Amino acid sequence: MAVPLRRRTRARELALQFLYMLELSGNDAMEELIPFVEHHTKGSRDTKGRGEVAEFTLALARGVVENREEIDTWIEAIARNWRLDRMAHLDRNILRIAIFELVFQADTPYKVVINEAIDIAKRFSTSQSGSFVNGILDRARILIEESRANNEGHPVPPKNAAMKSMPVPAPRGPIEPESDGFTSVSSFNPPVPRGRNSRHED
Repeated sequence: MAVPLRRRTRARELALQFLYMLELSGNDAMEELIPFVEHHTKGSRDTKGRGEVAEFTLALARGVVENREEIDTWIEAIARNWRLDRMAHLDRNILRIAIFELVFQADTPYKVVINEAIDIAKRFSTSQSGSFVNGILDRARILIEESRANNEGHPVPPKNAAMKSMPVPAPRGPIEPESDGFTSVSSFNPPVPRGRNSRHED
């Protein structure tokens, strides 16, 4: 049976929190991934889904880290002339999670992955983030669908020639400070969703 969407939403948010922190603290923080997930799922009222949230969070975080070079190549090829290190921390990690799902986890419908990423971007980043994320992911979707329709096997990042006919998504600059002073993964709390005082409970 498929994992309920809300549990996967929670897992995507937790993966985003961890990847955001990882950029600020360095790769040594990977050692705290399991404690981080345990810390942020143990208090959930959804006792049945707690394990599903934890499992999917781990899969997303590890998948992005293990395949980050390929994932970043996808993003930079589509964004063109807009380096990944100029993007906001939250935006580029939302994109990394979604690209990982689109390329490496074909069981989830494209529309679900993209809509979830847009929604998370709107809630956690700026008012422009949703359209920026949508622009990148929709172009990725087209290329991935074409690759699978042509039975080309594992979709590979596009070459420059493949991107010339596609418009460049509107760029956005970084909005977060380079360091927020977090030192512990398990106690890390990211920016709260825009217009909300607290996160939802599962």
